[in-house]
Amino acid sequence: MSRTRPSPDTLWARLAAARHQSEALCASLEIEDYGVQALASGNPPKWHLAHMAWFLENFLLIPYDREYRVFDRLYHRVFNSGFKTFGQPFDHSKLGTLSRPTVAQVLQYRAHVGEGLARLRSEAERPENTRLIEIAEWGVQHEYQHQEMMLLDIQYNFAQNPWRPAYRSDLPPLAATGGHPAPMQWLEFPGGDTLLGAPDPAPGLDKERPAHPVRLAPYALADRSVTVGEYLDFIEDGGYQRAALWSEEGWKTRTEKNWEAPLYWEKRGTNWEQYTFSGMRTVCCAAPVSHVSFYEAQAYARWAGARLPSEAEWENAVREEIGSEEDEAVKRANLLDSGWFQPVPAAVHEGYVSPRGLRQTFGDVWEWTTSDYLPYPDSRTPGGALAEYTGTFMPGEKVLRGGSCLTPAPAARATYRNFFRAWRREIFAGIRLARDIV
Repeated sequence: MSRTRPSPDTLWARLAAARHQSEALCASLEIEDYGVQALASGNPPKWHLAHMAWFLENFLLIPYDREYRVFDRLYHRVFNSGFKTFGQPFDHSKLGTLSRPTVAQVLQYRAHVGEGLARLRSEAERPENTRLIEIAEWGVQHEYQHQEMMLLDIQYNFAQNPWRPAYRSDLPPLAATGGHPAPMQWLEFPGGDTLLGAPDPAPGLDKERPAHPVRLAPYALADRSVTVGEYLDFIEDGGYQRAALWSEEGWKTRTEKNWEAPLYWEKRGTNWEQYTFSGMRTVCCAAPVSHVSFYEAQAYARWAGARLPSEAEWENAVREEIGSEEDEAVKRANLLDSGWFQPVPAAVHEGYVSPRGLRQTFGDVWEWTTSDYLPYPDSRTPGGALAEYTGTFMPGEKVLRGGSCLTPAPAARATYRNFFRAWRREIFAGIRLARDIV
């Protein structure tokens, strides 16, 4: 993937490919699946598909396509994710009550928007329309983000169904694969002055900029993610019953929600199983552990005599270990494009390994950091409604880095800052340990 600003031809091709993939990801759904909203903070798949079109309609087509005709004015309210610029959105927690518009109508809406985008392509060549190009880049990134979120909502919806249906029945089981991973190794970094953030003109949303200097103390980072087997040791050692391992807020949340294991895990006899995109499966001990909250990741790190990294430590390690080979590392990572739809053992998916042995930095699982999701120093908020794109969600969020098995490969990059509340578990989030060097 290019780390420079793409040409209009390249950008429109990416946008078309991303929009096609969004619909292709729904190919295995039955019509009844499109409207389910099992999680109040989640969205039905039908809504995701319509909202992606809504974003392009409101940010690109209405401002820049003089021939464009709005598909349905009511869509502006129902498929608004919370942009106050466009008025009061429909009650988000009640999206699952809407049987209309139908799936067919939503797909017609997407096709209507696609026709407008095709017309708009010629406008992108005009020198005065640099803003159009910038917004189109946001549109591509927005499509990628909602692909991952849509799949997470589908998994959560299916997991609440007593039949535990499979999203894909052809995915390979992993319980018997991968063997035992090599013991965790520690890579030491000297610290000092480094840069954090995306430089222009590399891809990046507003909260990834500007690149700015930070100073780090010496630290060590684990060479790989924590595995299911290692997390099972934490469970069996009473990790969920030992309040001293948890933060005050984490212990309160664990107690209130009665957590005893990661989300989707169930103990059957003496064995643990988990709900996956292919239904209930025995957990794979060699795979990276996933679906843990920040609180669980923090408790595990304390139990292991370590801590979680800051986002600056994570990014600095990736820069030093991977650097100019980032494209190759992303290409070989277990991301959405690899088709696993689950974290896999390193021995199964031959991903990129740095000269000193750093692996699994991209894909498999997002990795929690200790950093709060705040704007970088001297960050410039984009004008207009785009100022609400991520700023609305910033307070109270923790930063995750790296990408997961559901992240589209073109969206993965060292500077990307994902963010979720500390208690969220439906994401493919896992753990990479860090520790101080004394």
